[in-house]
Amino acid sequence: MPSRARPVVLGVGFLGLALVPVLAAVLNEPFYLDLFRRIMIFAIAAVSLDLILGFGGMVSFGHAAYLGVGAYAVAVPAFYGIESGLVQWPLAMLASAAAAFVIGAVSLRTSGMSFIMITLAFAQMFYYLGISINAWGGDDGMRLAHRSRLPALDLGNATVFYYLVLAILIVLLWLGHRLVHARFGTVLRAARSNEPRMRAIGFSTLRYKLVAFVLAGAVCGLAGALLTNQTDYLTPSYMHWTRSGEIMVMVILGGMGTLFGPVLGAAAYLLLEDTLSAWTVHWQIVLGPLLVLVVLYARRGLYGLLAGARDG
Repeated sequence: MPSRARPVVLGVGFLGLALVPVLAAVLNEPFYLDLFRRIMIFAIAAVSLDLILGFGGMVSFGHAAYLGVGAYAVAVPAFYGIESGLVQWPLAMLASAAAAFVIGAVSLRTSGMSFIMITLAFAQMFYYLGISINAWGGDDGMRLAHRSRLPALDLGNATVFYYLVLAILIVLLWLGHRLVHARFGTVLRAARSNEPRMRAIGFSTLRYKLVAFVLAGAVCGLAGALLTNQTDYLTPSYMHWTRSGEIMVMVILGGMGTLFGPVLGAAAYLLLEDTLSAWTVHWQIVLGPLLVLVVLYARRGLYGLLAGARDG
């Protein structure tokens, strides 16, 4: 696809997302509003993982930990009567960023399988911590006392909440595009390709990778805050390693290192899940071969197939 046509295609895609509430109202099917809002929330989480996986080459298998931390940062304050989103959402991002800093400071000193296992171990630590705190529901989780309250915005209104999530996704993609095409993104991609050479010419690759790790954690924490408001429920399963695997599948399916690819991956994964699970509980048997085909024949995922793009 020519580079001039790419913004047009992306604009049409976002226009389609913007028209979902209108279509849902015409068809009298509010289910579609919830489905596409969920897709966009997981797209935010997938884009955050793509920053470190696709651009930084860091195969983190514990990314769902930040999703869970962000969810707890909304549900727990609400449980104690603090319902302001101006408190909850920054807290979700800061707490997730702090968790990512600790995990990154330890795991980024390793590589390969050691890095994967350390990130996985930290995520499982958070998961088991969540199921052990009975005051916050333990393994059963707990209902969200009240959705986050924001000035002039009623998140209880499904349409208002939908457009807020869409706006956050668009802003995130714009900021991500600026970031990965700035010096920071250039160094991050170069470190992925040849880290010893980057260190030899004077770049502190560990510092760049740690900053990317923290940023990814903060954004995923925001996705967790949105997800809790979406489901009106908190569960430790948000932090389980299988959730990390699902987010990674979304990135791989959409296209690693493409920025917009994870949005396509989240949409494809969740739409397949919704459609195929209505036919059989073993819907993953279809997803598995599809993912294998994408990995073998479409190295840049669905985005690469559709756009033929060299960059995100």
